[in-house]
Amino acid sequence: MSRILEAYVGEYASGKSENAVNRSIHQCRSGRKVRLVDLDLVEPFYTLRPLKKFLEEMGINVLGWETAETFGLGEAAIPLRPEMITACDSAGDVIIDLGYGVNGRNILNLIGGRWRKEQDAKLHLYMVVNTTRPLTATVPLIRQYIAELGEIDGLINNTHLGSKTTVSLIQEGAEIVTTAAKELGLPVVATTALRSLAQEIGEVDCMGNVVWPLDRYMQDAVW
Repeated sequence: MSRILEAYVGEYASGKSENAVNRSIHQCRSGRKVRLVDLDLVEPFYTLRPLKKFLEEMGINVLGWETAETFGLGEAAIPLRPEMITACDSAGDVIIDLGYGVNGRNILNLIGGRWRKEQDAKLHLYMVVNTTRPLTATVPLIRQYIAELGEIDGLINNTHLGSKTTVSLIQEGAEIVTTAAKELGLPVVATTALRSLAQEIGEVDCMGNVVWPLDRYMQDAVW
């Protein structure tokens, strides 16, 4: 079975980090060797370090920032560690959590294009979309956002309002994201939702997209 190389990007509070963590856990529980890489230089205070022990006890290799490396440093001042430059050289699946927006996507350029040179797998860049965010609330806004962001490989509908999230809100997001994806010629990788809501929706959403259940982990990952 081919390696999976995936990177997650999106607007602020889209849920990209939660999706990256959940995806890593799912792959690991499926018997895959997984490395989860924190390449968020945009908001490095939302580090995966508090989850490192928990995730590594599951068998996930976590490559992320230490608190001392990020505290008080602006984006331009944060050094890229050597092991981050070779992040995709690890055997097995690699899941990358990028910073948000254009700056987040551009972080891939800092690793020297190595991710483009994989022979056995292609890195897929997925944009996580929360349609309750002002910059990605409508089809035209999503299209504009992606035009500025650059080339991506697919969209993930992660529409939510925290504890106020409802099934109908998620389904409304699915309609918007799916419409935008069709206009852009992109696939919708999945609709994601907290497990209890995902169970209500079922295996597919109202647009026929597969539903991935999420568990909350990132609430414990802020310093």
